Amino acid sequence: MDDDQRYQAAASKDARFDGVFFTAVRTTGIYCRPSCPAITPKRANVTFYPTAAAAQQAGYRSCKRCRPDASPGSPDWNVRSDVAGRAMRLIADGIVDRDGVPGLAARLGYSPRQIGRVLAAEVGAGPLALARAQRARTARILIETTALPMGDITFAAGFTSIRQFNATMLEVYDTAPSLLRERAARRRDRDNGATGATGPSGALCLRLPFRPPIDLARIFGYLAARAVPGVEVVTAAEYARTISLPNGSGVARLRIIPGQNWVECSLALADLRDVTAAVQRCRRLLDLDADPLAISGYLAIDPVIGPLAVGCPGRRSVGAVDGDEIALRAVLGQQVSVAAARRLAGRLAALHGRPLPATEAGPEGLTMVFPDAATIAGLDPETLPMPRARARALVGLAAALASGAVSLHPGADREEAAARLTALPGIGPWTAGYIRMRALSDPDAFPPGDAGVLRALRTLGHVVAPGSDTAAADSWRPWRSYAVHHLWATLEAGAKAEEIAS
Repeated sequence: MDDDQRYQAAASKDARFDGVFFTAVRTTGIYCRPSCPAITPKRANVTFYPTAAAAQQAGYRSCKRCRPDASPGSPDWNVRSDVAGRAMRLIADGIVDRDGVPGLAARLGYSPRQIGRVLAAEVGAGPLALARAQRARTARILIETTALPMGDITFAAGFTSIRQFNATMLEVYDTAPSLLRERAARRRDRDNGATGATGPSGALCLRLPFRPPIDLARIFGYLAARAVPGVEVVTAAEYARTISLPNGSGVARLRIIPGQNWVECSLALADLRDVTAAVQRCRRLLDLDADPLAISGYLAIDPVIGPLAVGCPGRRSVGAVDGDEIALRAVLGQQVSVAAARRLAGRLAALHGRPLPATEAGPEGLTMVFPDAATIAGLDPETLPMPRARARALVGLAAALASGAVSLHPGADREEAAARLTALPGIGPWTAGYIRMRALSDPDAFPPGDAGVLRALRTLGHVVAPGSDTAAADSWRPWRSYAVHHLWATLEAGAKAEEIAS
């Protein structure tokens, strides 16, 4: 889009572009989301920024009416595989708060100065400014949705001091933290408590916005069919699971709220510093930052996927809260049904998972955190309840993940990760493609030879010769992951989920 097109989108109050860019008004010193209900300013007074951080760095304050910080994330950063896209995914996961700019640069294989130059050129702000904007957003969520003392919120959001916290909140929102909390309390009173300040057992209760449409019922059904006993519990309206985070573990609960453009997220965390990472990983799991109409509009012209995309424009590509876990579970699922893979994962978790502390108790049925890569790497393949070749592949992959030889963090280079995966014994193209699709949230991944894809194509009357499915899928680029989910969904509609092998 050029600036004239952005202005037209803002003038029409088009919510599809919320989070994609931000409009800043020079005469007021305020930046907004494109759908802000305020009177559209004159074109000459408007400047556009690709991120909230860039607008803040230019001296603009957040609009109190449209809350631009509460808009969905930009879909660009998940699509892009360049350095800027990888950096934005890592910053969203909280890497700068945990490891600083040097840690971000080390993950990407560049110098801190190079990363700063790239981000300044691409998004108008450096890594520190981007992390600062994210801290302010996290702090506001905690201020408005919890009764935590301001001191606890300061460090949970990633600030290093109360003074820095107060100054940043006043600069970004033109409002003191105490006044933000008072206003939020008045809104809750006005809504008769409908928003809720805390979730079950005192957990943090947040809203995760998305761009409609979305097929949440199918996403939850997909997750239910693969739910690992003791680690995940799924109902028609709620998905809950234990989650391992940089500073500890916790429980995340995601609930469908009919008629709303957001998912309710309750978090019970051992360490509040993990709020940012937990929220971002839940968003990646449900693919909440996608632009569904752009994706379905592109796929609609394909003779195979087109009717499916038109019939369900809200299809999403399910991701993961833990890339290592999904990779290990992908090996367990090699050449077996979903139900068999689920049973194997459950047995592995029961034997080697870490018990969930009583302080992080979630819904009934959640008892453990899935074993990490280092734990599985230390196991004897001969003792695992699966074919020996697969057991050796599982332990070998775990060792590679634990040592860093294979990296599946949000900013990993997807091509490099796939190449390193297939170089490991027992990891073929299907496994690497599935890992790339889910663990790395790659919108253009494809698991060649997938039994579910081939069966769905036959059901739709499109017979693909063995070994030629990858070439056939080229017409679905750059959205092959979404095309695969469209095909899998056709089987789910006519068969029990546990019988679908994919």
